[in-house]
Amino acid sequence: MLRRTLLLGLGRGPLGRGLGTHRGGSILDRDGKMSEIKKKIRSILPGGDWNPLYDTSYLPPESSDVVIVGGGVLGLSVAYWLKKLEKPRGAIRVLVVERDHTYSRASTVLSVGGIRQQFSVPENVQLSIFSIDFLRNINEYLAVADDPPLDIQFNPSGYLLLASEKGAAIMENNVKVQRQEGAKVCLMSPEQLRNKFPWINTEGVALASYGMEHEGWFDPWCLLQGLRRKVQSMGVLFCRGEVTRFVSSSNLMKTASGEEVNLKRIHEVHVKIDQSLEYQPVECAIVINAAGAWSGQVAELAGIGKGPPGTLQGTKLPVELRKRYVYLWHCPQGPGLETPFVIDPSGTYFRREGLGHNYLGGCSPTEEEEPDPGNLEVDHDFFQDRVWPPLAQRVPAFETLKVRSAWAGYYDYNTFDQNGVVGPHPLVINMYFATGFSGHGLQQAPAVGRAVAEMVLEGHFQTINLSSFLFSRFYSGEKVQEHNII
Repeated sequence: MLRRTLLLGLGRGPLGRGLGTHRGGSILDRDGKMSEIKKKIRSILPGGDWNPLYDTSYLPPESSDVVIVGGGVLGLSVAYWLKKLEKPRGAIRVLVVERDHTYSRASTVLSVGGIRQQFSVPENVQLSIFSIDFLRNINEYLAVADDPPLDIQFNPSGYLLLASEKGAAIMENNVKVQRQEGAKVCLMSPEQLRNKFPWINTEGVALASYGMEHEGWFDPWCLLQGLRRKVQSMGVLFCRGEVTRFVSSSNLMKTASGEEVNLKRIHEVHVKIDQSLEYQPVECAIVINAAGAWSGQVAELAGIGKGPPGTLQGTKLPVELRKRYVYLWHCPQGPGLETPFVIDPSGTYFRREGLGHNYLGGCSPTEEEEPDPGNLEVDHDFFQDRVWPPLAQRVPAFETLKVRSAWAGYYDYNTFDQNGVVGPHPLVINMYFATGFSGHGLQQAPAVGRAVAEMVLEGHFQTINLSSFLFSRFYSGEKVQEHNII
């Protein structure tokens, strides 16, 4: 019915040509004119160099071709690829708006830093294959002249997924998909599992899949800081503040079926300055919603989901805050250096942390157990009741573990199908998404950033076709069925 409208985002053509604001003229041309005006003012003022009466260096620019809402790894990856792929160099002004400059609540730095290729959907496997190549060769991408090289402390110990009798057939099918996409994953029987990892109790395990290369974990903070350092060297601007409003124009159009739809274009982003009552309007051509767990709220500011129920205009971005706990424990008799990132059939997971018999792990709660996301307090009873029992059953040595610390972080949880949202909105035509990955956004950020940049600059996906991840699926009801969500 609205198929033509739903595909508007794929048929726009290259948006990189002539990026500029709605009042005419490119931003770079305007900056040149402003520079000339300042020179004239200096020439008529008495005294030496002209200085503004007030310090405005903390304010965002008055205009930017692209405004990225969210300065985590996804937002920074989009910024990197926009500057990497722009033609000519310096053609696009990019502004990143991040309200938490400490990243104390950011999903990026509160995650366990895993990366795997063991997914069931081909697109997810492809995203991870590119991202692991990016991470393994990170200094080819993110090196900055005269700065020390990055060391993300990648640990290539692999992922080990365990399946019960009920899940064995699904695991076999998943591994077929992974191998078809180029991932090196092997299937293991319970006997093979005991021989390779004698510390595992294989009771209840019918089959296991093991990533033989290009899987493991890394330091998320190092990736975040490396991306930030690189994009700053490429000319990306940063602002510490919060987006509070979008100013847009509307255009009523009819679909091929005669149904009226309201197309909107954002012209201005209002940024509330950190620790201040003032805000700065920023004219823009493109907005990237990479606000993570808060991206649903940002979408609402743009009017997304505020139409009649059951319509495309009334379809919300189904991304919300979900709190997850991570526990760190010590166990002197625990598994050694060869320990992979283990996923139990119960949903409990763990990995080694460092060299001193420390481990990180946790478990996602059921819908009924979902904790209040209003704070980042840790529920230690959750470990005692839900995490420890399956851990000790699977690894008997964990009977004697001692929890040393714990923290909570946020998932940008896509309640529709727990997969990412990538690309443009079909009605708010210049808002693009990079969000909703429900726990695997960090590991796929390098590839997702490239995909969004391709869509912005060329009007279509080029290297990995992520059409199934478009916003329009929420209206059409076409879920991305990923079986390996942790």
